[in-house]
Amino acid sequence: MTIHADRLSAAGLPDLRPVLAELTGQGQPLLFVTVSGAHLYGFPSRDSDVDLRGVHLLPLSDLIGLREGEETQTRMWDRDGLELDLVTHDLLKFCRLMLRRNGYVLEQLLSPLTVHTSAVHGELTALAPGVITRQHAHHYRGFAATQWRLYEKTGELKPLLYTFRALLTGIHLMRGGGVEAHLPALLGQVTAPAYVADLIEAKAMAEHGLATGMGIARAARDVEALHTALDEAQAVSRLPDENTAYDALHDLVVRTRVAA
Repeated sequence: MTIHADRLSAAGLPDLRPVLAELTGQGQPLLFVTVSGAHLYGFPSRDSDVDLRGVHLLPLSDLIGLREGEETQTRMWDRDGLELDLVTHDLLKFCRLMLRRNGYVLEQLLSPLTVHTSAVHGELTALAPGVITRQHAHHYRGFAATQWRLYEKTGELKPLLYTFRALLTGIHLMRGGGVEAHLPALLGQVTAPAYVADLIEAKAMAEHGLATGMGIARAARDVEALHTALDEAQAVSRLPDENTAYDALHDLVVRTRVAA
């Protein structure tokens, strides 16, 4: 797989590969690292941190011995004024998450903002269509509801945009369009309120800016309409009810662990 540094640049990010090189030898081998969060969603602020997500590989001894390895590893640090947040899961845990109706891990896996890749990353990507089902609508419906409650509490732009992004991603997925997490791209493919583009522009100015001039009643009606659209898209979706990639993912985990 090819790393497109130009895509990182277009998202307002520097070349992050040297950052990952600094981590080599400090933890478990990394199978892939991509950019998630606001940069992936298309509405980063000038002061946004960089959410790095990926997969590491625990050695066999950490799985069968007394010393249990960390299935999830986290690190936060600052590099030249840029706040970085790295979260990785062991390959086995990540594959188990893929087999659930977890759109979040699919967005990480399929993120076009690739910082580090490998042959295993390529295999996981190829198997991703086999885990996508109609049930993923529940993930996006639930995530949108959580973000909407946060918006009602804080009045901030960020959770409001996350609400719209989740619903539009879910609708697009149910309609057979694949996993698309980039909100500006979604606006050209799924009908959404015209003012969402203005909200994205306002969010660029401040990470925790308020949705000023945005009536909550109007937003509530539009969000409810998108929930209805998601329900309708799920009801007629041609996506399967169950995943078909279990055996292939099992084989990948075993082969990768043995080879290591």
